[in-house]
Amino acid sequence: MSSLILPPYLQEGDKVAIVSPSSKIDKNLLIGAQKRLDSWGLKSVLGKHSESSFGLYAGTIKQRLEDFQSAMDDNDIKAILCSRGGYGAIHFIDKIDFSLFRKQPKWLMGFSDITALHNLFQANGFASLHSPMAHHLSVEAEDDPCTLHLKNILWGKLPQYTCEPHKLNQAGKVRGILRGGNLSVLYGLRGTSFDIPAEGTILFIEDVSERPHAIERIMYNLKLGGVLEKLSGLIIGQFTEYKEDNSLGKNLYEALADMLKEYKYPICFNFPVGHVTKNLPLINGAEVEFTVNKKSVELKF
Repeated sequence: MSSLILPPYLQEGDKVAIVSPSSKIDKNLLIGAQKRLDSWGLKSVLGKHSESSFGLYAGTIKQRLEDFQSAMDDNDIKAILCSRGGYGAIHFIDKIDFSLFRKQPKWLMGFSDITALHNLFQANGFASLHSPMAHHLSVEAEDDPCTLHLKNILWGKLPQYTCEPHKLNQAGKVRGILRGGNLSVLYGLRGTSFDIPAEGTILFIEDVSERPHAIERIMYNLKLGGVLEKLSGLIIGQFTEYKEDNSLGKNLYEALADMLKEYKYPICFNFPVGHVTKNLPLINGAEVEFTVNKKSVELKF
């Protein structure tokens, strides 16, 4: 077990490209993200089509691919911030060329639909940052904890997260490779070359606007497909913007806990990752130590 290739950490004056590989975004949020990155001593650069619109998307497939590939290939760009998620990255992940990127890796940042790109980077051997995006950087205060964690990681100061316990947690302590993201996006890549390996993985999951029975169905796919039994640990994050409809006869976390109780590895519930303000940045592909006990949950990079 070993971590994937971590790109070089940033230095003052480095350029960061802001691109929109999925849904379209309000220009004001792009400006806000630029201001935040620039306040850190970085030089932000907007992708040519980052403000574009094509239906629900931030431009055509060709335009979004062009911006993303350009950011990957530009030697002066040291990190890539995806402006938002939504939907659309799946359209071109099989068309991205890593030839130049391999010579000069750079950090990819984003979450939600950007999970597809994180999987792509892992399939090519590179770690990336599941992190807040333009909206968060624009509207949250300068001292917002998640914003500061993101900045620190980019500068090479890796975090140690300590979170509150949950009554459904399963205790244990393991080391493994942290992988994960949006559950629906991960599910959409099952059985493809962009699927992530289960062995040695500490999986983290989150989702938005998915009904409880849909989440449970996906988890049963992972169970019946032999994924859950091969994991080293499981981090269950935030499931938001849905209505508890009692379709499972219990709440979502309780239903998941019932189907997971046969596994002997550590499992935590209610971890602060997802479509919420407290969305802790996580390095996909990094080796971590994951500890769950009665008093707390700890994740060390």
